[in-house]
Amino acid sequence: MSTPPVDPPPRDPPPRVRHDVRLVPAALVVWGAVLLGCLHTWWLTVATAGTAALAAVPLLRHGRPALRRAAAAVLAGGVLAAVTCGLRLARAEQDPLRTHADRGAHAVLRVVVTERPRPVRAAGFAGRPGGTRLVVLRGQVRAATVTGQPVPTGGRVVLVAAAEEWSHLLPGQEVTATGRMVPARPGQLTAAVCHVRGPPADATPAPWWERAAASMRADLRSSASVMADEPAGLLPGLVVGDTDALSLRVEDEFRDAGLTHLLAVSGSNVAIVCGAVLMLLRLLRIGPRVRAAAAGLVLAGFVILVGPEPSVLRAGVMGAVALLALALGRNRSAVPALAVAIGGVVLYDPAMATSVGFALSVVATAGLVLLAPRWADGRGVPTGAAEALAIPVAAFLATAPVLAGVAGELSVVSVVANLLAAPVVAPVTVLGVAAVVLAGPWPGAAEVPLRVAEPGVEWLILVAREASAVPGATLNWPGGWWGGALAALVAALLVLALRHRAARTGLAVVLVVGLLVFVPLRTIAPPWPPAGWSVVACDVGQGDAIVLATGEPGRAVVVDTGPQPGPVDRCLDRLDVRRVPLIVLSHLHADHIGGLASVFEGRAVGGVAVGPGRSPHWAWRQVADQAAAHDVPLLELAADDRLAWPDLRLEVIGPRHVTGRSADQDGTAINNTSLVARAATAAGSVLLTGDIELIAQGDLLAAGVDLRADVLKVPHHGSRFSLPGFLAAVAPRLAVVSVGAGNTYGHPHPTTLGALTAGGALVVRTDTDGDTAVLPDTTGPAVVRRGRGRAGGRSRGPPEPCGR
Repeated sequence: MSTPPVDPPPRDPPPRVRHDVRLVPAALVVWGAVLLGCLHTWWLTVATAGTAALAAVPLLRHGRPALRRAAAAVLAGGVLAAVTCGLRLARAEQDPLRTHADRGAHAVLRVVVTERPRPVRAAGFAGRPGGTRLVVLRGQVRAATVTGQPVPTGGRVVLVAAAEEWSHLLPGQEVTATGRMVPARPGQLTAAVCHVRGPPADATPAPWWERAAASMRADLRSSASVMADEPAGLLPGLVVGDTDALSLRVEDEFRDAGLTHLLAVSGSNVAIVCGAVLMLLRLLRIGPRVRAAAAGLVLAGFVILVGPEPSVLRAGVMGAVALLALALGRNRSAVPALAVAIGGVVLYDPAMATSVGFALSVVATAGLVLLAPRWADGRGVPTGAAEALAIPVAAFLATAPVLAGVAGELSVVSVVANLLAAPVVAPVTVLGVAAVVLAGPWPGAAEVPLRVAEPGVEWLILVAREASAVPGATLNWPGGWWGGALAALVAALLVLALRHRAARTGLAVVLVVGLLVFVPLRTIAPPWPPAGWSVVACDVGQGDAIVLATGEPGRAVVVDTGPQPGPVDRCLDRLDVRRVPLIVLSHLHADHIGGLASVFEGRAVGGVAVGPGRSPHWAWRQVADQAAAHDVPLLELAADDRLAWPDLRLEVIGPRHVTGRSADQDGTAINNTSLVARAATAAGSVLLTGDIELIAQGDLLAAGVDLRADVLKVPHHGSRFSLPGFLAAVAPRLAVVSVGAGNTYGHPHPTTLGALTAGGALVVRTDTDGDTAVLPDTTGPAVVRRGRGRAGGRSRGPPEPCGR
């Protein structure tokens, strides 16, 4: 008789990991006390840390051993924070340079550079626009002279200087900088910000290890040139955080896709590099202590190679503690190592307490240590799939409150993007480090790991590009502390939903209802861009960027490029513009040329056209340099010039008078040199006016120029400096105001808007309507508004006629 089959016994659930959290209260006391001191005043650090230390004293005599050890750590951390950090914050708060910075004094500073120069991506930084023309350096003052008098100081300063003169400096060099000081932002230990004039003087040599690290980074950039342009710029950022050659387009796409953390060297890079070393030595049967020592040497070299960034210091300290635990045979070291890293880094440099990068690094690591292992247990999901999903979800939920509070937006595609990116990050990092080691002594051999890594880098670019292009890839969110607290509450509810069946069911119901309600609405709404568009005013903030269709697929003329790289690039991507036969720059103010570099990203450009103005000089030089760098001609347009494409005619009608080309013209004079052109499009005539003000408008009226147009790009963002007679002469049916939300200039002015509406024009504005398209209708031009923010992606409704 056969034996009946016996069911296998049920598999026991995996043992629950018990984390050693005894050092966590001490780390939070140190971080919180110093954070209060940085944000408010130094004595709050002393009071908070001292109170915590005193509260821990009674617990040293009573309670369990674990509680006594935690209390001892709090006592030690509180005393150290109160004494060391409190005194340093007090000195920084009372630094004499702050007083001189408040009144904008000129100073001569002898400074030791403490961080590598970083390019300023945004235009308009502290009144000196120009994108990457500027770099920011942090330094420690050794000596200062203000208005000829020495000032006793040892504070920190931020130097804002010309990239071509200052970008080569390295940490450890001592230089003399001359410039005007302005107050630093609140919540920092920085005594002043100095806008430097001229090159660095009397520079001392950098330490040998910094020179070696800079040489290795340069060798990696040089060797990476064997790859295509975008992967060649991205790989150094992935491996050593060097984003100097990174495409602005790729940088924006990584941000929108929630992949920016891959460009900042942090704990994941340290874990990958040290893990690879430990694995190799383990295969060679090397003992744990030797493995830990070897990995420690690699860790030290890697930190020097990358530089003393907040996330790098945190990851380096944590990695060192974890390696020490390995050498001593201690387990469960992740949470204690994180706590030691937090407290140690903040005590070493109190400014880290307010660093967003440091906060992101800490909370991401905490999420990976505390949440991901529990979610990776599976519960019916294959182990590998559970781990792959748990890691990006845990990282997203942990970092979401910080990102929401700082940026005022959240990437809703981040989890999927990180899930798709995860498999290639570690191989690309290891291959990139191998290329760093080989690039100097043997450049030819370095090409091998780079070629192997190239498909992985291209995959990351593809993931970021496709994720950022998803409609609603980023969700607008309240900024500041309240926005961060709200995001933390939502994240906590999601964590609870993942733990309890009833909450999971409720979450599923909410998602299903949301899909049933919102997806049909978004499907009914017409897609963006609307078919047959002729003109689009891009929402680029406080600036101008107008796109004119030429009637050829994927081709358009671009008039002005906005205040900074990124917005105009994304607008052109949404319109699927891949060829730009001409970029027209109405005049050389930063809010019209700041995004020029990003128009070249991934597109063929035929030429750059400017008007007669050459002021300010730095802007003219920047435009000329960018045109030369992309090997495109630089043209000058003048009144009565005509240009033509299949469905577009462009006639230049102004300026009629230009007083000169001196570099010392004021803003009004530069505005009045703006090119004025009439565009004949399929949707009607469009008058493009740049920023012309009263004098230039009067010149056009006096010259008897025919100004009539169906569509008016309102001059100077709708400022009050528009002649009623000029607006009446144009008599537009549609008036487009390109303006930034919440700008401080009072644009658009109610008087100008009133004159336009009184004349029968429909007024649209990019600060409230977002990208705005003009397309032909049976009775004249019609308008479709996309809506504010990248959470849109669909237009608001059917075209609106603009008839009177």
